[in-house]
Amino acid sequence: MAAALLLLVLLAACPGPGRAGAGRERRDALREELLLSPLPTGDVAATFQFRTRWDADLQRGAGFELLSNLWYLFSHSVDKAWKELSNILSGIFCASLNFIDSTNTVIPTASFKPLGLANGTDHHLLRYAVLPREVVCTENLTPWKKLLPCGSKAGLAVLLKAERLFHSSYHSQAVHIRPICRDASCMAVSWELRQTLTVVFDVFSSGQGKKDWSLFKMFSRTLTDACPLASQSKVYVDISPKNKEKELLEVTPAPTSVHEAVVQGDKKTYAVYDLLSPSIFNTSRSLNVQLKWKRPQDSLEMPIPVLHAQRYVGGYGLQTGEICTLIYNTHPYRAFPVILLETVPWYLRLYVHTLTIITKGKENKPSYIHYQPAQDRRRPHLLEMLIQLPANSVTKITIQFERALLKWTEYPPDPNHGFYVGSSVLSALVPSVIAMKDVDVEQSPLFTSLFPSSDGSSYFVRLYTEPLLVNLPTPDFSMPYNVICLTCTVVAVCYGSFYNLLTRTFHVEEPTRGGLAKRLANVIRKFRGVPPL
Repeated sequence: MAAALLLLVLLAACPGPGRAGAGRERRDALREELLLSPLPTGDVAATFQFRTRWDADLQRGAGFELLSNLWYLFSHSVDKAWKELSNILSGIFCASLNFIDSTNTVIPTASFKPLGLANGTDHHLLRYAVLPREVVCTENLTPWKKLLPCGSKAGLAVLLKAERLFHSSYHSQAVHIRPICRDASCMAVSWELRQTLTVVFDVFSSGQGKKDWSLFKMFSRTLTDACPLASQSKVYVDISPKNKEKELLEVTPAPTSVHEAVVQGDKKTYAVYDLLSPSIFNTSRSLNVQLKWKRPQDSLEMPIPVLHAQRYVGGYGLQTGEICTLIYNTHPYRAFPVILLETVPWYLRLYVHTLTIITKGKENKPSYIHYQPAQDRRRPHLLEMLIQLPANSVTKITIQFERALLKWTEYPPDPNHGFYVGSSVLSALVPSVIAMKDVDVEQSPLFTSLFPSSDGSSYFVRLYTEPLLVNLPTPDFSMPYNVICLTCTVVAVCYGSFYNLLTRTFHVEEPTRGGLAKRLANVIRKFRGVPPL
C-alpha cells in the first residue's frame, strides 16, 4: 500500500537576521541516517533521513530587499504564488501537484505554522493542500534521489532500489526546506533541506515465519562506503526488548557504539554503525547488518500508542451521510489538548449544527473552533478545533453532510470507484511517562526530530488519519452510449433506404423462351404424356 501524495508547503518570508562575518567560513554539511526498527508484527520499518545545509551568504541590504519583495508579492498575490509553486514542484518531482487549486487548498489558523526562522503567528501566508487520490511511484523517487549531494552512487542512498522499495507494505516520501540559524548567535542564515523516506518490509512472511532479517534481504544491496560529502553517515538498529521476557536480539557485525534515547515516552536502545569509522570496512568490503532473535517468537500483544485515531463514513443511501472520527487517549492519568484539522471537499455539504463531540458519554465542548464554509467549485470546507482529551478516554466526533450532484463533466473516468476525502490532521503535545532531556540538535540523531521534546515532559506528535472513500450520486453513463447506438441505427436504416430510392434504376425485363433446362423438362414431360410447360 502506498501512501497518498501529500503536499504541505508553508509560505512565509522574513528579513534576514544579519550578515555573516567577512572571515567566516562556509560550512555546507550533509548528514545521512538510516533507522531500522523491527515491528511487533514481524515487519521491519526503515527510515532514511538526509539533511543538507547550505551556508549561503545573505547580505543585509540585498537580502532584506529581496525578502521584502517576496513579502510584498505574497501579501498581495499569495494564491498566484501558491499556484506557481505547485506547478514548479510538479515539474521537479514529476508529480501531479499541478492539480492543486483553490478547490482543495485551505488556510489553516492553528494546525500549522511556518518552519525555521519564519516561525510566526500570521496564518494569512500559509497554504495547505492534499491530493489523497495520488500515490507515490517510481517517477517520483528518481528526482527525489537527484537532490542528494551524492545521488544514489554512494552512501546510504545506494539502498534506494526502486524495485525493492515499491515491493513493500508501506512507502512514504517527504521533502522539507526551511531557513535556520547558522550558529548560536543567529547572525547568519543557512538553508536546510531535509529528505525523509520511510518504507515497511514484510520480511516475516517472506522469511517463512522467521523475524531474522538483513540489509541484503530487504534492499538486495549492501553498504560499501559513505558519501564523500557527508559529515555524518550512520545506521541505527533498534535493539530494545519487545516484551517483558527481555527477548534478546543478536546484531552482526558488532556495532561501533550503542545509543540510548527516549522516543515517544519509551526508552530505546540502538546499535550504531558509523560508516565514517575506519573499523567498519577494515574486515569486509561491505556492510550487511543482520539481526537474529535468540528466542523464538511468542504471541505478542500489539503496543498501543498514547494518541491514535481512526475515521470512517457512516449512514446509508446516496443523499446524506456522517463523518465519524474517534480519538483515543490511552494515558492512564494525564489529559492533554489536541488540535483537529478537517478538510472536506465542497461536494460534501456539511451541516455544522449537527457537530457533536462526545467523551465518556458526555458532551465535550471545544476550547477553540474555526470553521470556513465551502463554496461550490471554489473552495473546500475547513474545520479546526481544540479539544481536551481526558485520561484513558475515547472521544467521538461526528458531523453530518449531504452529497451534491455534480455535472456530468466533473466526474472522473471511474466515477463508481468513489471520491477521496483527505485525511484529518491531529496535532498534540503528548505527555511522556519518562522525563526527556534537552539535547543538542546537531549532536542528536536525526530521527529524534520526528518527535521533538517541548519541555522534557511532553513531545510533539502530528498524526494523519486514513483518507475516506465516499460514493456520490452517479448518473448512468451508459445512456449516452445507448442513445448514440440507437440514433446511428435509425439514421443508417433511414438514410440507406432513402439513398437506394434515389440512386437505384428500375427497368422492365421482357419474357424469354426459356433456357436449356426448360427444354429438357418439356422433352421428359412429352415422353410421360404430360402437357409441356
